[in-house]
Amino acid sequence: MFDFRPAPDCPKPEAYRQLVEAADALTTGEPDAIANMANVAALLWDFLPDLNWAGFYRMVDGELVLGPFMGRPACIRIPLGKGVCGVAAADAETQLVEDVHAFPGHIACDSVTNSELVVPVIRDGDVVAVIDLDSPSKARFDSEDREGIERLAEIISQRI
Repeated sequence: MFDFRPAPDCPKPEAYRQLVEAADALTTGEPDAIANMANVAALLWDFLPDLNWAGFYRMVDGELVLGPFMGRPACIRIPLGKGVCGVAAADAETQLVEDVHAFPGHIACDSVTNSELVVPVIRDGDVVAVIDLDSPSKARFDSEDREGIERLAEIISQRI
């Protein structure tokens, strides 16, 4: 049994260090991308408070397709350039959105979501997936979250 959850009073940078270390340990040597995404989604759900969704959208034939996640049911397909995930994938750039309702073209897969952090997973210069985190709280995510999830994306880019 694994128990990777950080202490409740753990500073955010240390919690992300532990998250990346746990993801590295769980995915090293495992060739199955879906299994690795599933375990990472579960880690995100365990490690990060105040989320209503944590998981992946995979790049499949030029669009994002739902991958392993934790949380409420989600949109299955997202066109590139549409919504927060589609923009992150099309531009290959992290999107940190304090208020999704103010984001042009936001796709409301879940009406509970108020803020979002989407980080592209890039392998050999191509976006292969995005990590998507949703929160019911406005401005839930900050630069420390961004940096932590970007580091996670780097670590797992060759494993999904």
